[in-house]
Amino acid sequence: MCTLNIVIIGAGALGSYFGGRLQEGGQHVQYLVRKNRAKQLEEYGLHITSPHGNYQFNEMRIIENINDLGKVDLVILAVKGQHLPGTIPDLKVLVEKGAKVLPLLNGLEHISILQDELGREAVMGGSAFIIATLDEKGHVIHSNDNHDLIYGPLHSSQISICDEFEQAVGSAIMRASRTENILMRMWIKYMFITAFSGVTTASNLPIGKIRSFPETNGLLEKVLVEMKELANAYDVGITGQNIAQALENMAGLPDESTSSMHQDRRKGQTLEVEHLQGGALRLAEKTGLKLPVIGTLYALIKPFEN
Repeated sequence: MCTLNIVIIGAGALGSYFGGRLQEGGQHVQYLVRKNRAKQLEEYGLHITSPHGNYQFNEMRIIENINDLGKVDLVILAVKGQHLPGTIPDLKVLVEKGAKVLPLLNGLEHISILQDELGREAVMGGSAFIIATLDEKGHVIHSNDNHDLIYGPLHSSQISICDEFEQAVGSAIMRASRTENILMRMWIKYMFITAFSGVTTASNLPIGKIRSFPETNGLLEKVLVEMKELANAYDVGITGQNIAQALENMAGLPDESTSSMHQDRRKGQTLEVEHLQGGALRLAEKTGLKLPVIGTLYALIKPFEN
């Protein structure tokens, strides 16, 4: 088995889940966290509750100071979009030590930001599909079957780390898949999440209620069409079939399902609207494309950004 030195930046539900599964599978995982999260982890520890089996952390390597880290092979960046700028200084230090960065943020704007800051060779492509949250003690509650991590190279120099990571995830309890066309997969997810988060958050409704009003439900397809046009403007071949698949996926969701952004609105927490819908609008502006429906949703959600 290949053992990697992995650092998780962003020990929320996403980072803690995948970090925990990698650690459970025998990888050397460390968590670079802020003071409040470090204090919570030291007080309560961490465990995962999941349909795929629970996991209790007996040892958790918590790091608050970047200088305390030695050799790092891979950084899994699992922060929300609004926290991306604050991670750049630490990422630069780790990349200088030879680490590659696997970002699992929603959206796509972060890829060019990271490439500009860290160099094209340092930034891999990745996407995660999981519904998980932290409870009041900071433990991970994973509530559905999905725990998928898709990754792939964005530069030819990343082939070897992808080979090593492919071996590393082989013994971990997750669905990890490598693709040589990671950008396409990221756009497909970005298209879905921009529609799903935008309509649920702007309407303040779960998907079942949205589906019961054809006028509101129709917004989902309109956003998907705009995102297809945006992807095509960047030479990514999203098609009508991808739109149909996204609509089929949304139609199959339980009535009470909603987006993480809508959950954050309900809790009064900071929303990723600037990273998701705002990012799409900025990408569109660079190509001269207009996204009127996404622009309207963005304007409706923005007052709740917090």
